[in-house]
Amino acid sequence: MASSKKISLKSSDGETFEVEEVVALESQTIKHMIEDDCADNAIPLPNVTSKILAKVIEYCKKHVETPTADDRVAEEDLKVWDADFVKVDQATLFDLILAANYLNQRVLLD
Repeated sequence: MASSKKISLKSSDGETFEVEEVVALESQTIKHMIEDDCADNAIPLPNVTSKILAKVIEYCKKHVETPTADDRVAEEDLKVWDADFVKVDQATLFDLILAANYLNQRVLLD
């Protein structure tokens, strides 16, 4: 990953996750908070539980780490990974959709 700066994200149930800035920037909501200098401390995410935030971070990391530019194999592998990622119970999927919407994480919503 290009950036080594860490961003702290705090879930609605109080758990803090430290992630690479490049991973956090996958969320437009978090990106705007960083741009507005609201990221000095942990960024509070009152609408996202730690269980769902961990899943969203996993998703963002995978998308940041997978090269897709002109790499059809990697792109296909990512599509398969994405399909497997959303094979969860209905309640978790619903929470993931709500979190993706709140975080303005368009790729996850698609």
